[in-house]
Amino acid sequence: MKLHGNAALSWRGRRELARRVVVEGWTLTAAAAAAGVSVRCARKWVGRYRLAGDQGLADRSSAPRRVANRTEAARIEAITKLRRLRFTAAEIAETLAMPLSTVSGILTRSGLGRLARVGLEQPVRYERSRPGELLHIDVKKLGRIERGAGKRWRDGTRQHYTGSYTDAAGRVRRKAGWEYVHIAVDDHSRLAYAEVLADEKAVTAVGFLRRAVAFYRRHGIEVERVLTDNGSAYRATIHALACRALGIHHLRSRPYRPQTNGKAERFIRTLLNGWAYGAIYRSSNERTAALDGWLWYYNHRRRHSALGHQPPISRTNLLGSYS
Repeated sequence: MKLHGNAALSWRGRRELARRVVVEGWTLTAAAAAAGVSVRCARKWVGRYRLAGDQGLADRSSAPRRVANRTEAARIEAITKLRRLRFTAAEIAETLAMPLSTVSGILTRSGLGRLARVGLEQPVRYERSRPGELLHIDVKKLGRIERGAGKRWRDGTRQHYTGSYTDAAGRVRRKAGWEYVHIAVDDHSRLAYAEVLADEKAVTAVGFLRRAVAFYRRHGIEVERVLTDNGSAYRATIHALACRALGIHHLRSRPYRPQTNGKAERFIRTLLNGWAYGAIYRSSNERTAALDGWLWYYNHRRRHSALGHQPPISRTNLLGSYS
């Protein structure tokens, strides 16, 4: 039996006290003195023993039977469903117009307070001291959408024909192909920028870098350093010349160590859940058109737990961004 932390008597002590009064005929005062408790405490345990026997000696919940402002079961179910869709507590609170503390308490009691990191290393969190000091850059390859939504909508049960052809080597090739999402995330503010481009070549990466630097400059941020992986585009001479022309110091992550560029990796996961796989698109063009709106929501409205549940725009130098 789990006892209250401040309980004066164990279950055996309660039973002994009650038996002395009920069976052996001790007075409440004598039994209380022998047990080292007050007469009021002795009277409580004796009364419960007379009503329910040994079962009456267990601790009871101190929670009230009725709570006037208890959260409705339907609302709790909605919170848990949104959580399983990878919503943060702050996003759920904003969506359902509820206090963040209430949502957090419900998630904790439901066992959904933390999304498990099974098999992953414990995160070592760090943060640069000012916007622009370090910019994380990465690329994510996405399959193109042709002839309507694919297996995510069809659950893999219905055939989805996207077209194919046989190359000179006799291999069957898909016609849909790939497109590449280039992303940039500021280390301090988490302000993000992304574009859907045709490839991940060095020339394409340089063009994206120039446009990303211009984007952050419009938000009052001067980029000082960029951190990328060791992809061929970032090891190219043209990329090094572009960084020198922009006055940016280029850093590369440790080989086979994606954790080094962890903020970019985490943003990509948020991007996939919220934009790429967050809706059903009929074509790649429709998905690309939705990117700007999702980025605006991420930068201006989505609450970030590492920023005190404020959006990334709140940490920029842009006037009026704190409203």
